[in-house]
Amino acid sequence: MAGGKTDHPLERLVFFSDAVFAIAITLLVIEIHPPHLEQDGARPTLEALARLIPSFIGFVISFAVIGAFWSGHHRAFSLAARLGPGILVWNLLLLGTIAFMPFVTGFMSGNYGKVGPAVFYWSWLVLTALLNLRVNRIATGPAMRADGVSETEAATVPRRSLAVLFGAITALALSFFVPLYAPVGMATIPLWLLLFRLRGSAA
Repeated sequence: MAGGKTDHPLERLVFFSDAVFAIAITLLVIEIHPPHLEQDGARPTLEALARLIPSFIGFVISFAVIGAFWSGHHRAFSLAARLGPGILVWNLLLLGTIAFMPFVTGFMSGNYGKVGPAVFYWSWLVLTALLNLRVNRIATGPAMRADGVSETEAATVPRRSLAVLFGAITALALSFFVPLYAPVGMATIPLWLLLFRLRGSAA
């Protein structure tokens, strides 16, 4: 944590949050069920693994997504030194959406390419991104910010969170029309981040 000594309640919140992120990202692999081979050999093995490609794709996407949320959470709380009003409730809501990610990942992967599951997955990601933005804004706000952390430094975390949110919204929009390519929306995050930086510089 930045700016000197951190109070014990904040440390407990961070440790608990890290544990939830770690468990959720680990549980993703449980949604990938190892195939049972009726016949031995290279071809049956490759065919069985090929049928799991949607699950592998879902795992990679959600692993990267949860990792990105954890990274932002880590950056935000590294700038904090104390608990702020409302942070416990908002942080628990965020962790609830993170903990549910293995289910929505399995649902999308098991119905890969279908509009409904894809819309559900990316809608859930938008909700998670909204809560993530709220938590990071509180954590880097005046009530929680550590001494010595400038407003300019603190503003970088919510800006990144906002870029993730708009990337998720882009993916959600794509999921209505081309669900297979919805993950491409997350590739727009650097573009959104650049746009918000330029807006910040111009303000």
